[in-house]
Amino acid sequence: MPAQVIVTDFITGEMLPERAVLGETAAITALDAYSEQDLVGRIEHADAVMLYHNLALTRFTIERLKQCKLIVRCGVGIDNVDWKFARERGIAVCNVPDYGTEEVADSAIGMYLALARGINRYNTLLRDPQSAWMYTHAVPLQRIRGQTFGIVGLGRIGVATALRAKALGCRVIFHDPFLADGYDKAVGVERVESLDELLTRSNVLSLHCPLNNGNVGLIGAAQIARLPRGAYLINTARGALVDTTAIAPALASGHLAGAAIDVLPHEPPRADDPLLVAWRDPNHAAYTRLIVNPHAAFYSEQGLNDMRVKGAEACRRAILGLPLRNVVN
Repeated sequence: MPAQVIVTDFITGEMLPERAVLGETAAITALDAYSEQDLVGRIEHADAVMLYHNLALTRFTIERLKQCKLIVRCGVGIDNVDWKFARERGIAVCNVPDYGTEEVADSAIGMYLALARGINRYNTLLRDPQSAWMYTHAVPLQRIRGQTFGIVGLGRIGVATALRAKALGCRVIFHDPFLADGYDKAVGVERVESLDELLTRSNVLSLHCPLNNGNVGLIGAAQIARLPRGAYLINTARGALVDTTAIAPALASGHLAGAAIDVLPHEPPRADDPLLVAWRDPNHAAYTRLIVNPHAAFYSEQGLNDMRVKGAEACRRAILGLPLRNVVN
């Protein structure tokens, strides 16, 4: 009987990329779950589990796994799996850290350009046939060359974003207290020692760090207030890094000239999410100065295929007893 690989969420269909990797090594079942309760009675005999981002795997599920060798988080962040308890149970946890580096960096820069060049604002306002056909809708815009682009977290995606921002002529600075010395020299960017210094100097702030217990709400009202007036905020990392209730007031006051949010603390969000309520209100500044994406910055056909293939390869290695890569616990 082949081993059992369970895909908990997000991916459905014929599972062709996964089958191409696993062949006869394992049978694959996609559950399309949105909560751990959806997994009850369906995951217990898995030999390996592929987890995406529509739910979390906690002790509630992990302690019921009878023969699991691996949980692979098919993505970068590992905040939705209790990797410490998994290790206590003898289950390795891996991630896929490199599947969407280019796509997320491209998305962050694309969002910045859409805000800083007024593209989103013009496009939204001109849907109204009574709207004046004039550049003044987005006044004042500043030249991108020479702006200071601040990055929180200079990992793979942070570096890719930094290189793109440099190509636009931005001065790039970053804060990453966990990064060894020398990366600033290798990439040609400037390191700053504190988040506060990064905030006070950044015309655009782009987040590229993982989520952990120490940085939930890393950027809230107080931090946004430290940005120069007219700054832009971009989050393509993890939703809970930002207190999203602080964004709409900052847009309304003009302290933020724009914000672009690819990730939210709760996905899919509630209909009464205050940020989305403001975003849908034609009378609120967020209507034209906020970009919201559905956790899509990672996506391209190539990137999605990379994520699926690399997740399946990790499962194959675990089932066959081969050395694992990208173990996080």
